Amino acid sequence: MASTYPPHNEQMPTAAIGLGANLPSTVGAPAKTIAAAIDRLAEWGRVTARSALYLTAPVGYVDQPAFVNAAVLLETELAPLPLLDALLGIERSFGRDRAAGPPKGPRTLDLDLLLYKRSRLSEPAEDLVLDEPGLTLPHPAMHQRRFVLAPLGGDCAGVAASGAAEHYRRVIGGFAPGRQFCR
Repeated sequence: MASTYPPHNEQMPTAAIGLGANLPSTVGAPAKTIAAAIDRLAEWGRVTARSALYLTAPVGYVDQPAFVNAAVLLETELAPLPLLDALLGIERSFGRDRAAGPPKGPRTLDLDLLLYKRSRLSEPAEDLVLDEPGLTLPHPAMHQRRFVLAPLGGDCAGVAASGAAEHYRRVIGGFAPGRQFCR
């Protein structure tokens, strides 16, 4: 991936965030929503890597349009729970109402906190393991979701050298080629 982003600051925590959308939002089609949401993440930190856009079939509730998915790495000073609150606020600003519609149903925007890597200041730098009401890290179902794994491991190589991220990259290697890219 050719990076147009500044180099990673190893002194800052880094979050891996999955993005998905399959309904238009106030800014337009799902791909435009994903791009606008990535821009909005700058309010909460600095995006240091961004995957390509992937077009994926819905999982669970299948009677809905295909999803556009991506992943980013965000350096942030926010701790995981405040970061999750910020992500939910961004979702709401694009018209997402988590209480409406079926679980895993269509949505204007979905932002998932997948991994949270502590800074090098807290040696050794490692992925945070957290299990609190409303947030589990690493994301408990990410290893079962190609729409998460492909963007995360396929293009966000900077998620890098944590054991969990390496595990997820190995899992991705087991998937057959054939991903589709959005233009």
